[in-house]
Order: sequence, then structure tokens, then C-alpha cells
Amino acid sequence: MNKDRLKAIIVDGDAQATVEEAETLGRDLARQLSTSQIRNIFGSVRRIEMTWPEDPKDEAERRQAEQAQRELLLLKPKMAYQAKRERGRGVRTLTDVLADAIDLVTGDRQRFQHFVDFFEATLAYHKAHGGN
Repeated sequence: MNKDRLKAIIVDGDAQATVEEAETLGRDLARQLSTSQIRNIFGSVRRIEMTWPEDPKDEAERRQAEQAQRELLLLKPKMAYQAKRERGRGVRTLTDVLADAIDLVTGDRQRFQHFVDFFEATLAYHKAHGGN
């Protein structure tokens, strides 16, 4: 995926770019990997989303936000491991895009939400284009 388009999605929150790129990626992945392979990673992202406060107001919430950021960064080596274990290039394609997107989040909760939206749209298009 083009780095400028990914930046528009994650940094700028461009909804049109999100939909277009998620459909392209979801269509490509539908032929390459199963829904369970994507959901494994997506489940981790959802858990991070639930623990990351939107607007940390006190020290405890700031620590919670820092921990969520840490978990997001640590998702990159987990995805790399999964990509190496799985056969085919589908998981590698997905993890390459997601790792670049995680780099753009840079600890910003709003950017993280753009990341979640993009990932969720990709999963939806994967299913819509016949992913099993």
C-alpha cells in the first residue's frame, strides 16, 4: 500500500481513503487467508482498544494509555511471528500494512481509532469478497 495513502488514513482520518484501501486490501486477502487468521490479530487490537482511555484525566488513566500503546507496539513482533509461521503471503501482506500503520499511530488515541476503523473495514471487505 502506498505510504501516502496510509498516512491519509491513519494520520488524517480520511474516510474515503479508508474505504478504498480497505476494499482493495480486503479483496486481495480474501483469496489468500482465512477470517480466523485476520480475527486473531483483530481480537488483540480490540482488547487494546477497550483498555485505551480516550482522554486520560488522571495518573492511573495515563498509565493505562501508556500500557495500551505498549501493547500496540508489541503487536508488531507477534504479527511478524504469525506471518513467518503461516504458509502463503496473505498474513505477510496484512502484517506489513498493519505494522506500517502502527508506526503512524505514534501513541495518539485518535490515530489509533483511525487504525481500528481501517482494520475493521478491511475485515468486512475480506468477508464481503468471499473470505472464509
